[in-house]
Amino acid sequence: MVTTMPAASPATRHPFDPDPVRSTKSRAVFALGLVALLTGPLVGGIVPATLAMLLARQARREAYASGGYLTGAAWLRRGERLAWAGVVLAATAVVAATVIGVVNLADGSGGQDFAPGVD
Repeated sequence: MVTTMPAASPATRHPFDPDPVRSTKSRAVFALGLVALLTGPLVGGIVPATLAMLLARQARREAYASGGYLTGAAWLRRGERLAWAGVVLAATAVVAATVIGVVNLADGSGGQDFAPGVD
């Protein structure tokens, strides 16, 4: 005689368990990361990028503490990547401005250029 085992039923949730929801901080991290990317070449991207990274750290901590009831990890990753790209663009703009400034400083003559007959 062959006995069949019933199919494993999915784990039932307790009625008082909260529904999984997307973290609002993950949306804010993404928005700040996007702003950091867009304003990165103007060096203003450092501020929203820093805020995005700090907020992402808090959101990860809260998501871990929630036991899986806060979602939005993909939005956090995207926002952090955008924030880092904004930091890289800002750093590139600072380095480029420094190089251009040093080249302009080295290219110019040392003193004022007077007319040939002036002492």
